[in-house]
Amino acid sequence: MKMSYKGESAAALLEWLAAYGRSDSGGVTRLLYSPAWQAAQHALMAKMIEKGFEAYLDTVGNLFGRIEGTDRSDHCILTGSHIDTVIDGGKYDGSYGIAASMLAVERLVHRYGRPKKTIEIVSFCEEEGSRFPITFWGSRNVMNQYTLEDVKKLSDRDGISFSEAMKSAGFDMNVYSPPVRTDIERFIEVHIEQGIVLEQNQHSLGIVSHIVGQKRFMITVTGESNHAGTTPMPYRKDALALAANFIHYVTNFATSEDGGIVATVGKLTVQPNVANVISGQVEFSLDVRHHDKQVLQSFCERIFTYLNQIAGEQFGIKISEWMNVDPVPMCPHTAKMIEEIAKEQNVSYQYLVSGAGHDSQVLGTKIPSSLLFVPSKNGISHSPYEFTSEEDLECGILILQELLYRLAY
Repeated sequence: MKMSYKGESAAALLEWLAAYGRSDSGGVTRLLYSPAWQAAQHALMAKMIEKGFEAYLDTVGNLFGRIEGTDRSDHCILTGSHIDTVIDGGKYDGSYGIAASMLAVERLVHRYGRPKKTIEIVSFCEEEGSRFPITFWGSRNVMNQYTLEDVKKLSDRDGISFSEAMKSAGFDMNVYSPPVRTDIERFIEVHIEQGIVLEQNQHSLGIVSHIVGQKRFMITVTGESNHAGTTPMPYRKDALALAANFIHYVTNFATSEDGGIVATVGKLTVQPNVANVISGQVEFSLDVRHHDKQVLQSFCERIFTYLNQIAGEQFGIKISEWMNVDPVPMCPHTAKMIEEIAKEQNVSYQYLVSGAGHDSQVLGTKIPSSLLFVPSKNGISHSPYEFTSEEDLECGILILQELLYRLAY
């Protein structure tokens, strides 16, 4: 499907949106319910209305732009992404999915008029978890996976409660009603890859087959602090040495596996953390991800068996699992449609597993969902240096246009 009308470019729209929360470094900081977030969401709402959408906000701040279908059915096709950013992040993460959806639907309506099926674009209020210790607040409300009970005790690093922040942005908990949607037929999200695979393989499009499951742990190893000079090596209970042994084992084991499992220790706290004292206790994080639930479980069982073996009776081991998210497959039927479109339009593509979480994994637990990637320059994301070329941005929009045409027209 060739379309002559383009309207404004994705690059221009993203540059406009990045002004809301732009940092001194050129990045974007737009945290949930902050003034920058509020200004951006309302500016997007005005932009949607300007482009002919019926725009509205739900009770947590998710923004929707609706084009009513001629069939007047009870279901809609939803497409979009999230408005919030990490601290000093880039202008493409999340925002591109909103811009791509807005432009794709605008072009379709300009050429063909209203669709048969209703299409809505969404700017989810929060996905990143950058301000409060909660993620996917927007999409999980829509999917009936969160309520106010989940946030009533939360505060940000400045001591501002979730309820205060929500109210200051115009969403008072006292008038909250669950913004649950049961009319969404399918969800489509277009996103930058946030990785280097597409660029390295010189492909313009990534069709995501699965979004990985994640297990995250805090592990505490307790040994015995003692003098670094007078305690012979055979009699030591060095918690740091044991932790290092385990971390080395986990890294090597994950590297030797062919199935794509990844394991990361990103945070480590040592006590007493003194140069001439044997470490008595070490606490460290462990993040393990894979797209197959059984592989993920088996890997964790094996590494923790090893940890308990090397600890023996000399060391105390405490393993606290604080995240356990199952892998989510994307809709295979829609993936085949996207593959056909890519071939017809001579767009180079490959199938990928997403190692990062996205709103499509939340919706994908209940409804058919799809996730498409366009390349990220040098694989950089969550950074002011995040960049995707205008050509690649446009490619993602063209694929989304054709997909929405086939699904809705």
